[in-house]
Amino acid sequence: MSSLEDRGEVGVPVATAPSSSSAGLGVGAAGAGLEAGPGMPGGQEEAGIRREGAGQEPDPDAPPKKRVRLLQEGEACKLEERLYAVLCCTVCLDLPKASVYQTDCNVRVDLPMSSFYQCTNGHLMCAGCFIHLLADARLKEEQATCPNCRCEISKSLCCRNLAVEKAVSELPFECNFCLKQFPRSVLERHQKEECQDRVTVCKYKRIGCPWKGPFHELTVHEAECCHPTKTGNELMGILDEMDQSHRKEMQLYNGIFSLLCFEKIGFTEVQFRPYRTDDFITRLYYETPRFTVLNQTWVLKARVNDSERNPNLSCKRTLSFQLILKSKINSALECSYLLLKGPYDDVKIKPVIYHYVFSNDANETDYMPLPIIDSIECNKLLAAKNINLRLFIFQIQK
Repeated sequence: MSSLEDRGEVGVPVATAPSSSSAGLGVGAAGAGLEAGPGMPGGQEEAGIRREGAGQEPDPDAPPKKRVRLLQEGEACKLEERLYAVLCCTVCLDLPKASVYQTDCNVRVDLPMSSFYQCTNGHLMCAGCFIHLLADARLKEEQATCPNCRCEISKSLCCRNLAVEKAVSELPFECNFCLKQFPRSVLERHQKEECQDRVTVCKYKRIGCPWKGPFHELTVHEAECCHPTKTGNELMGILDEMDQSHRKEMQLYNGIFSLLCFEKIGFTEVQFRPYRTDDFITRLYYETPRFTVLNQTWVLKARVNDSERNPNLSCKRTLSFQLILKSKINSALECSYLLLKGPYDDVKIKPVIYHYVFSNDANETDYMPLPIIDSIECNKLLAAKNINLRLFIFQIQK
């Protein structure tokens, strides 16, 4: 009995009633504590529960007591790091740098490449990867699928996940200049307006100062800049170079304004539809239905990377187009033409004026590059079901 009392002192105090059940309770509690070992809170918690219930009957209506959740090794990392792994894109395993932010007037600005799409099974894809998957499927003539579960994906089957987009906008991201962490919702504004280390230029750049540096050094540089003290002859050379670049920019607009003065002008919305060649290895090309402009029948064709064999393996993607006259004409038809984005598309296209003289023997222009800005804009066009653009044709009369 003395040994049992000793064990009761080591483990849990034994009940005062001198019965075998009380002694057994003391031994059991002590055994639980010993099995748990030093430093293990599980045995202590269980012993505490038994101590509380030793003198009173348990309440059947009371909710079960919660056990303390133990943190595993490495589990005590930051919440942001765990969310990165949960909310990242299933394709690039990263989060987009651009995000949703609030402007000064509390207007929500949604940057298009910060969108998150999800398949029917809930797997996340950032907008850039989602568009790239659809463009690759179009080039390979197959159905686009989710890289995680292989279910079909398209713009009609997938939807944006606004909850994920808002959560990502609050995650911290490192500023490219000062290397400090900021929520993505304010990072864009910080890098453009608030960061003291952001790259800026001298206010005398217009007269030739090439200085670029951090914003906090701008005041010191402008106080010491030598360009305001240059002579008129030195500044004339700089201004001539600026005038030449300005003339090149204005040449396009002046050309468009002069074409708008012509008597015969026609325009129409055109829709490029995808087709495949009849070759053994088929190639993707686009063609519009026949349309009428200036009382003539026309067709537009387009191809990817100038009919490269495997454009889906290339990171750089371009589109080129060709204007074809289908009508028979009695005399040469001299025209200028250009393509612009359609009224409901957000694709960025730089207008370029092309010139060609059509005849019955030469009724097809050469393939001219569609002046889109970069490969991302090209992927947007390829991912769409159809490509909608606006064509202008100006007939030049001698």
